[in-house]
Amino acid sequence: MEKISYRLVYNRKNSLNDKGMALIQVEAYYKKRKIYFSTHIYVTPEQWDKKQQLIVLHPHSEVLNRMLEEFILNLQWKELEYWKQGKVISLDLLKQPSKRQQDSIRNLFIRLGRNWVEQSNRKESTKNNLYSTLSLLQEFSPDVSISDISYTYLKDFESFLIKKGHAVNTIAKHLRHLRTLVNEAVRQDLITSEANPFRKYQIRTVASKHVFLLPAELQKLENLSLPERHKHLQHTLDAFLFCCYTGLRYSDFTQLSVNNLIKLDKHNLWIVFKSIKTNIEIQIPLYLLFQGKAMAILHKYSRNPNLLFSLKPNSSVNKELKKIGELAQIQKHFSFHTARHTNASLLIYEGVPITTVQKLLGHQSIKTTEGYSNVFPSTIINDLKRCKR
Repeated sequence: MEKISYRLVYNRKNSLNDKGMALIQVEAYYKKRKIYFSTHIYVTPEQWDKKQQLIVLHPHSEVLNRMLEEFILNLQWKELEYWKQGKVISLDLLKQPSKRQQDSIRNLFIRLGRNWVEQSNRKESTKNNLYSTLSLLQEFSPDVSISDISYTYLKDFESFLIKKGHAVNTIAKHLRHLRTLVNEAVRQDLITSEANPFRKYQIRTVASKHVFLLPAELQKLENLSLPERHKHLQHTLDAFLFCCYTGLRYSDFTQLSVNNLIKLDKHNLWIVFKSIKTNIEIQIPLYLLFQGKAMAILHKYSRNPNLLFSLKPNSSVNKELKKIGELAQIQKHFSFHTARHTNASLLIYEGVPITTVQKLLGHQSIKTTEGYSNVFPSTIINDLKRCKR
């Protein structure tokens, strides 16, 4: 039984594009006849090893070579399936499209995107955000190729996110992540800068409104006695209140350990840590904030303070907070990050200078802190009263 033979061919037309790159094709040879399949992968002459039939000296040579190998394997699989079906093998038959063959090249963008993120030096939290966007792209169009990402594609992706119920700024976040990946494709010369659809696409955002708890709402949580069947929520409630008193982010709170608790004397307890998001060292005097309520929570976990800082994933915690809010009869949707907003708003309400609040929160820019400055109507009243004096 005569089989079709396959090999990779680079720059068959002996012509480079304007980026100095040429296409890699698969040559199929059968009964003294040849046909060629595009792999949709372009590299420079220096990045192609003709003898080994491999991409070399390319930042993503490993994943690209794997794709080339899969492309040929899919052609061989297709040929085998035709033999099993009793069909007369021909190159024309091989040219007929198959979903398996198309999938090996069509999802090039998502596969490369995952590889770029994995190989990057970004923070883990940033990587997770990019992976989240790639998962949505996989759900929206699992077979997307780089050339598919046009202005129309972006509009359709935005509509897809709207239908899934995402807020305007959440959609903007995912589009910015996608823009990051497309820009990487441009840098890798996989598409030209002129073909970048984000050159004309405007990402829409709305002014974000900080969700925070009013003093009366915070008091409801402080006074909440959980029913026996909901006692498992106590840890989440304690952690949330602790962050209302300290302004900690979820990522910073969960990285803490007993080693971050600095006791200057019997009463003066500080938390000292380096923020994951900003890499800024933050020092928080627990004994001076909100009558030392954070210290009282720590005392509950005095046998093992690390237990307080060991939380479930953020999404799970937010689900538990939803139930806690219902039990406390708080008519407001809030998440774990609401604790940070609540802390900032209450400190400003109490008259703490905004520059001090900035240092406590670890904000790099005072403008970020200023977003909390006029949240309570009573804050304005208090400021005017102080001015009147």
